[in-house]
Amino acid sequence: MTKPSQNDRISAKIFSGLQEIDRAEWQALLASPHPLVSYDFLLALEQSGSVGGQSGWQPLHVGLTDATGRLQAALPGWLKSHSYGEYVFDHGWAQALEQAGGDYYPKFLSAIPFTPVPGPRLLTRPDRPELRGQLIAAMQQLVASNELSSAHVTFIEEADRQAFEEAGWQLRSGLQFHWHNQGYRDFDDFLASFASRKRKNVKKERASIAAAGLQMRRLSGEEIKPEHWDFFYQCYLATIDRKWGGAYLTRDFFDRLDVLMRDRCLLVLAEKDGQPVAAALNFIGPDCLYGRNWGTLADVPNLHFETCYYQAIDFAIEAGLARVEAGAQGLHKVQRGYMPVKTASAHYISHPGLAAAVSRFCRQEAGGITAEARMIETSSPYRKTA
Repeated sequence: MTKPSQNDRISAKIFSGLQEIDRAEWQALLASPHPLVSYDFLLALEQSGSVGGQSGWQPLHVGLTDATGRLQAALPGWLKSHSYGEYVFDHGWAQALEQAGGDYYPKFLSAIPFTPVPGPRLLTRPDRPELRGQLIAAMQQLVASNELSSAHVTFIEEADRQAFEEAGWQLRSGLQFHWHNQGYRDFDDFLASFASRKRKNVKKERASIAAAGLQMRRLSGEEIKPEHWDFFYQCYLATIDRKWGGAYLTRDFFDRLDVLMRDRCLLVLAEKDGQPVAAALNFIGPDCLYGRNWGTLADVPNLHFETCYYQAIDFAIEAGLARVEAGAQGLHKVQRGYMPVKTASAHYISHPGLAAAVSRFCRQEAGGITAEARMIETSSPYRKTA
């Protein structure tokens, strides 16, 4: 790939793998130690073969270095030959450009692979926030120099959203479902905020798990053993087989998680007669629990809700975390206390005609997203307050 040019003693540089970047320098760019934007998480993806190779996710990280070669800003990036595993769907855009005789792929994407989790993307040293604009310019030059169709940055935080808006990128809205901790003392205190009928339903669902003879365990750090990762990988494959039919994450990825960030993992197990039957993997941040993957080898009503949602809330309350992010999609999350939250992504399209069409589409879609969020909020399980 052609490298972007230098800019006022700051040089833009392309890295074809995270191993080309010093861990301490990458981590110094994170204002908060977000587990899924961490050097360790991204390195585990690369070294395990979960990305790279024939996956369609080729590492292409963009960095800004000073005259000494020290990293001042960066963003995790990928050269994509498809749009799978992104959770911000642009297949229609690709089809439109190809019908017009253009090539949509490859494209550039800044995201956390297979992970629809909002977080920082334009990473800068604390004293260099102005470099966000130079990172955006470096992406645009990368697109132009290599004749790419587009650049996309998904699940961005507010500070990044403002930078992209100032740079003239197209902003797109989406919806997720998050649980927010209102200082609850325990799960019962949380349920006390529900309307009576909704509260009874949750209690009934939780009671059904015990009635089915299941016990729940939450493991982190040294409590997670190799056999637990073995079982979780079975669950992951079972879910993939039912939904998509192609597993990105390799078994080695979870071994690397165990070595690199075991203390930031929360593994929830459902067991019957001492044997695991379901599991969910979460990542622990400074103020948030990020729910990621789950799977089950048993067909038990309400087991998904307990393993993924209620256990996460239990843990967050005990740990004093501000929220649980349960990912994209799933209106069923609302009745379990997870309410709609708007997300944002930013898009740079090099083809003028497609750029104009995408701009119109995103404006129209944004209105629909706002209306959908308001409609969902009307079915909130929480008691109405004056």
